[in-house]
Amino acid sequence: MTSERLQRNQLVIDEFRSAGGVVGGDFAGVPLLLLTTTGARSGEPRVMPVTYLEDGGRLVVFAANGGRANHPGWYHNLLADPAARVEVGTESFPVTASVAGGAEHDRLWALQLRHTPYFADFQERAGRRVPVVVLTRDAAPR
Repeated sequence: MTSERLQRNQLVIDEFRSAGGVVGGDFAGVPLLLLTTTGARSGEPRVMPVTYLEDGGRLVVFAANGGRANHPGWYHNLLADPAARVEVGTESFPVTASVAGGAEHDRLWALQLRHTPYFADFQERAGRRVPVVVLTRDAAPR
């Protein structure tokens, strides 16, 4: 199961990169970015396609993990090391991740639900509060 998901993700990553950030199929029309984190245990780079929301120049991602009970690996990686890289369209740049809490979490979650109401199903199936992660573009390259 996990290897099938990784293979599917790799196909999305390849399509994203070869088509300038545009992906078809299940992701047609969905805002998608590639998030590169550093593996918390391995120290190796990990790339994941993730849906996102723009909020005042920041990119916001949601650790819904498709409604699974556990948080996605990329979320654990960002907790261990908030320095990451994103690819949006044909642009690539470093970001720093922070977990939104309280009213900020609730505002961003409500905003996401207006665009993708099915995220509410993810949270219900997961039986956990979905973390909201804000990715802020770094001012200077690393």
